[in-house]
Amino acid sequence: MGDKANPHPGAAGRATAADHPASVRNVVLVGHSGSGKTTLVEALALTAGAVNRAGRVEDGGTVSDYDDIEHRQQRSVQLSLVPVDWDGIKINVLDTPGYADFVGELRAGLRAADAALFVVSASDGVDGSTRMVWEECAAVGMPRAIVVTHLESARADFEEMTRICAEAFGGDDPDAVLPLYLPLRGPQAPDGHAPVTGLVGLLTQKLFDYSTGERKESEPGEDELPQLEEARNRLIEGIIAESEDETLMDRYLGGESIDVKTLIEDLERAVARGSFFPVLAAAPAADGARQGIGTVELLDLIIRGFPTPLEREAPGVTTVDGAPRELTPCDPDGPLVAEVVKTSSDPYVGRVSLVRVFSGTLRPDETVHVSGHGLADRGHEDHDVDERVGALSAPFGKQQRSLTHCIAGDLACVAKLNRAETGDTLSAKDDPLLMEPWQMPDPLLPVAIRAHSKADEDKLSQGLSRLVAEDPTMRLEQNQDTHQVVLWCLGEAHADVALERLRSRYGVQVDVVPHQVSLRETFAGKSAGRGRHVKQSGGHGQYAICEIEVEPLPGGSGIEFVDKVVGGAVPRQFIPSVEKGVRAQAAKGVASGHPLVDVRVTLLDGKAHSVDSSDAAFQTAGALALREAAADAKIHLLEPVAEVSVLVGDEYVGAVMSDLSGRRGRVLGTEQTGGGRTLVRADVPEIEIGRYAVDLRSLSHGTARFDRSYARHEPMPAQVAERLRQQTQEG
Repeated sequence: MGDKANPHPGAAGRATAADHPASVRNVVLVGHSGSGKTTLVEALALTAGAVNRAGRVEDGGTVSDYDDIEHRQQRSVQLSLVPVDWDGIKINVLDTPGYADFVGELRAGLRAADAALFVVSASDGVDGSTRMVWEECAAVGMPRAIVVTHLESARADFEEMTRICAEAFGGDDPDAVLPLYLPLRGPQAPDGHAPVTGLVGLLTQKLFDYSTGERKESEPGEDELPQLEEARNRLIEGIIAESEDETLMDRYLGGESIDVKTLIEDLERAVARGSFFPVLAAAPAADGARQGIGTVELLDLIIRGFPTPLEREAPGVTTVDGAPRELTPCDPDGPLVAEVVKTSSDPYVGRVSLVRVFSGTLRPDETVHVSGHGLADRGHEDHDVDERVGALSAPFGKQQRSLTHCIAGDLACVAKLNRAETGDTLSAKDDPLLMEPWQMPDPLLPVAIRAHSKADEDKLSQGLSRLVAEDPTMRLEQNQDTHQVVLWCLGEAHADVALERLRSRYGVQVDVVPHQVSLRETFAGKSAGRGRHVKQSGGHGQYAICEIEVEPLPGGSGIEFVDKVVGGAVPRQFIPSVEKGVRAQAAKGVASGHPLVDVRVTLLDGKAHSVDSSDAAFQTAGALALREAAADAKIHLLEPVAEVSVLVGDEYVGAVMSDLSGRRGRVLGTEQTGGGRTLVRADVPEIEIGRYAVDLRSLSHGTARFDRSYARHEPMPAQVAERLRQQTQEG
């Protein structure tokens, strides 16, 4: 890796349609916000020849088309694809957001890629969320490498950062995380900081000088070799430890000099199978330079060390009815199976779908079957429809370069798939198939909204449906109890972006209102009520009297109605009318306007009139009887309680448990899960955890995650109920 003297493919940097999966590499960039992912993508595009420093994109556009402020902001919160060509290999670089609120975009990038490049800032270190993503990749065996950026910072220390990465990512084997190159530094500046001017390869022992703006290769001086010896020996031992040749270690320990070519081949195999994780360095290009420091080395690693799509085990595939289907891995001539990993809207061409093809070949203007299943709980209806594929293209910034086809293993943008949503499967219309879905994070921050005006109200439904079609990490709820429209998001930034898209893309202005939980009422003890509805006003009058008894039932019992009338005091035909009136009043509530639940209502007696009694009269009498019973009884306000599970680092367990207790939570227990983490389980009133997604992230510095599920309704403490009643009155 990194042996080319001065490679620069020029026009070859323009990525076109790939003709074989072996000539494709799909790599996703992972790292926290500010780590330098987007700058690195631009540097790779520059080095590969897709753009040049004169400000021209290879096909006639300008760098500003790719790099304007608005487009940078869009890319900071969504998955973006930049395809480049390097040494005859098409590299699809997937840039993911660094904000925790947009982890759904990150998961989509992981789904579409075959390897991950973790971008770590030398001045900021490794944050908790980046460690969690590393663990996700490790769980599925995804090959990974690390690139250290911001080496130009005065606080940058590459050697120390490498040690931190080995500690954070190496687990039980820190020698599996080692640098392939060491930075070269120029003369010290007045502030004492020496800028990075190039790299030295530990295996090849060659210097790569970028100080002139062009990568120049040279041999190190004899006085420089001893400084590299310790790092080089450790790297060689790390590679040999991962080698499939079991004799290599014995030969090395016996004093035999191992050929560099053999070491590089073993290194590439270890990286491709995800057992060795090289560390590289990168720094931006100097003004006028067309190669950023370390970009050639990084591109070489991607094409030689990262796996081809042929080496990836594809997700499971079934028929739309759920029957398993075996396919030849990544076969361009096989049945079409592709997946929509990202959906966006373009003001000029409409909906654009970013698609990864796993089998077969996708072509423009053909009709495909679109299958979408399993996200109904998030506002995505299951569907099976045929759609005509529009134009295929490869994106570069705001430009779209036309493609003639997209084979298995490659990615492309597809225009005008009006029904396809993120996570949907595209297959042949006469052989519809469905891919196993990837894991979506559960949105846990509720944002209640209402239309700002009547005009907005008319457009709200369509705008929301388009919004959730683009983003499967968002859940749309029409709450039947509170009558609120609620967008469930991953965090505040996620919510802000969603509301701004509603306004700017779909012309819908909304107001955010306080989120309400579904409260209930119940009787604290037995009570009785008499409903008398007697009126006489010309013609037929209204006459109905009924007497009831109400008693509480265990939680979850609902409303139970019992008839104990004797002697026909209430005619049989009117007993269902009394029940209907009771249930209607229970739905409206008897004290605070929340539904009444978990009571038994017993009809004991009543009176009727041979002429003036009617169904409507006894419905009214039943409702009046329930209200009178409530007036003489103590009514409990019930609040929903959630079962909450928090997975948190051991160092934050105490703070999390204290915080849950402060939210009126009851900690049910803790459980060690390994890796220095603890699972904390608690029951917490839902009214206390509306913003828990935001608060927990702050409390744990982004390292904890939680899930919640409805457990039951419980009586709300009197003082809390009174405070809520006062707030409602003031509101």
